[in-house]
Amino acid sequence: MTIRQLVAKQHPILTKKINKVERFDSELAQLLLDLEDTMYDVEASALCAPQININSQVAIIDMEIDGLLQLINPVVIKQSEECTTDLEGSISLPDVYGEVTRSNMIVVQSNDKEGNDVELTAYDDVARMILHMVDHFNGVLFTERAEKILTEDEMEAYFDDE
Repeated sequence: MTIRQLVAKQHPILTKKINKVERFDSELAQLLLDLEDTMYDVEASALCAPQININSQVAIIDMEIDGLLQLINPVVIKQSEECTTDLEGSISLPDVYGEVTRSNMIVVQSNDKEGNDVELTAYDDVARMILHMVDHFNGVLFTERAEKILTEDEMEAYFDDE
């Protein structure tokens, strides 16, 4: 079990374009395991390599019932016009939440850990998390997409209502 250190919110890797994975080897397999261990340790629902200071387009998403989704070099090839605005946060920006509008359905081309091409369709929360991860790979933080950043009082009221 390897827990990696998360980068701070001002770290430059969070705002740069991230490199595509070119080698599908034991190092990539270990990175996927480290991301999983780290994600569960910090109680996140998704985590990507730049958040642990690794310049690789690798992300994992805990889809709860459906298991762990691994995304390597994901590219969104289709998005629905139907969108939903919802609250987003990021383990990279603790205690910051914003209202972000994203497509309800996306189609993504990605690679699996062996380098095979995979295409998947995702809806609602999973689509939102994938889009959030793809943004990380393009150096875009959710705060840049947020229509509104919640104040501390608004966050408390929002979480008290849950």
